[in-house]
Amino acid sequence: MKFYEMSVEQRREFLGEAFGLTAEECQAWEVAGGLGQETANNMVENVVGLYSLPVGIAQNFVINGKALLVPMVIEEPSVVAGASFMAKLAKKGGGFRASMTAPEMIGQLQLLDLPNPAATRELILAHKDELLDQVAHVDPLLSKYGGGPRDLEVRLIEQSPIGPFLVLHLIFDVQDVMGANAINTAVEKLAGPVEALTGGRVHLKILSNLADRRLARAWVTIPVEALAFGQFTGEKVRDGIIEAWAFAAADPYRAATHNKGVMNGVDAVVLATANDWRAVEAGAHAYAARSGRYTSLTTWGKDEAGNLTGFIELPMAVGIVGGATRVHPTAKANLKLMGVTHASELGEIIAAVGLAQNLAALRALATEGIQRGHMGLHARQIAIAAGASPEQAQALADQLVSEKNIRIDRAKEILAEWKR
Repeated sequence: MKFYEMSVEQRREFLGEAFGLTAEECQAWEVAGGLGQETANNMVENVVGLYSLPVGIAQNFVINGKALLVPMVIEEPSVVAGASFMAKLAKKGGGFRASMTAPEMIGQLQLLDLPNPAATRELILAHKDELLDQVAHVDPLLSKYGGGPRDLEVRLIEQSPIGPFLVLHLIFDVQDVMGANAINTAVEKLAGPVEALTGGRVHLKILSNLADRRLARAWVTIPVEALAFGQFTGEKVRDGIIEAWAFAAADPYRAATHNKGVMNGVDAVVLATANDWRAVEAGAHAYAARSGRYTSLTTWGKDEAGNLTGFIELPMAVGIVGGATRVHPTAKANLKLMGVTHASELGEIIAAVGLAQNLAALRALATEGIQRGHMGLHARQIAIAAGASPEQAQALADQLVSEKNIRIDRAKEILAEWKR
């Protein structure tokens, strides 16, 4: 029996046996087995309950030669299926290759009230090593595992609504944590020594979510013949994908929707591991506009043999230690399922899933149109919302699709007809 043909309970049982998950870890995927109310009450303020989303498993992924299943938390139909199918195509070209740069985050200090900002910049740089020593052991546990301050950069903002000022960038290696707490603690501790050295006033002290020193990258090559289906040749599909990408590369209106498709995959894995998806979103979109114009996060083309090639690069501030990642039972089970032992591995997986999901959207747009696959799955949601039983849902969805009339009022009409 194929994975998608199993019941929800059978899928959990299969994963538990195949990946060595305990009964307790498998129960974390159940409605009543995930995040407890008391745990939730200690995570945020004014808790009144819990909010659930589906956890789907993306199949067929091979990343850096390693086969794995990827948990995705998302409410939108077709995303898990689309990523899985693109991963299946990618396997024919050897799967995805991925890498991460060093886990370095940026903490910012805004330095004001300087009579000569340019001269103060040189003063700070001359005393850089002394300032870095001030925060060398701000997080003893992080220091124990090789993390800590790496560099101090100083930027001169010459034009602003309040005139010129300096911005200090503390470059901090955060190892396997997301890093927000460590960075914020470090910049707050650094503020006093900076003021004492410069005579200026440190105002804001906060990390930057434009984590452009902590980049995830993924590459894929898909044999052109693997792209062929139905009446579409591989060359036609390949060229259509490249032409669709070119639209996003050139036009910010299209790029916004194009990158939303990328983030369908990215956010779903970030959320499945209880990482901060808002931080990843903010960093990704800022990075997409780093040239001064908002553009595509991905690049598609063809190699000398005519095969389709894809590439993605985006900031990836995710961790596997601390925070909600190690508090939420479902997140812990999801990390174990993937076999992730370092934050860099998680970042590589997320980048590959983002690239796969982007390919799924471009392939659909360039061939049959986005509605065919997406609306087929959406029709099931409409059927259930209209009051269809689980036994009726698929038949009702099929009729809605065949009529090309996927609306809840029509679904209710059909259900009423069936009751007569």
